[in-house]
Amino acid sequence: MKAPRFDTVVFDFGGVLLDWNPRHLYRRLFDDEAAMESFLAEVCTAHWNEQQDAGRPWHEAIAGLSAQHPQYAALIAAYRERWDEMLSGPIEGSVAILDELRARGVPLYALTNWSQETFPLARQRYGFMDAFRGIVVSGEERLIKPDPAIFRVLLSRHGLEAARTVFIDDAPRNVEAAARLGMHALHFRDPVTLRGDLCRAGLLEVVHG
Repeated sequence: MKAPRFDTVVFDFGGVLLDWNPRHLYRRLFDDEAAMESFLAEVCTAHWNEQQDAGRPWHEAIAGLSAQHPQYAALIAAYRERWDEMLSGPIEGSVAILDELRARGVPLYALTNWSQETFPLARQRYGFMDAFRGIVVSGEERLIKPDPAIFRVLLSRHGLEAARTVFIDDAPRNVEAAARLGMHALHFRDPVTLRGDLCRAGLLEVVHG
């Protein structure tokens, strides 16, 4: 029998296995959706949050932004103080796929853009993270996707061969970065599409209904 082309799967967390969105919190803090969207676009922006994913301490991030926008100080502080309210829970269909891969003995790893300060809260809360043989967290490495350096950390630390590794992420730029390094990169859209992609990759069995 021919050995399968792919033998390892690497997952992203937010947007693939976990429903993380600052709106889950800020809808509780704003009465007006447009005002909330403006706040997230102009004050607590995705780029600002990414700096914490890249290793910036939260106290420094909160202090700096509050100095720029003192009228929003309480709302800025809530980003860290009530951060866990941004997690609404697992994406169940994706976790089912994870369990299926695990049951088949597929080696599983994770590569996530996440603050080293907040990641342990999620790690403790969600038991499915026990499925992973290794997890590379951007905040701990002070590197962030799509920088190819963090992908190389994952591959070298765990002895993975890029050409035999499937990488799953919901951000197109991260998918493109993984593909450039020779990984079989899948853009996550929803669990049904992902399952089909993994069947085509030979890692799951097609279910005939």
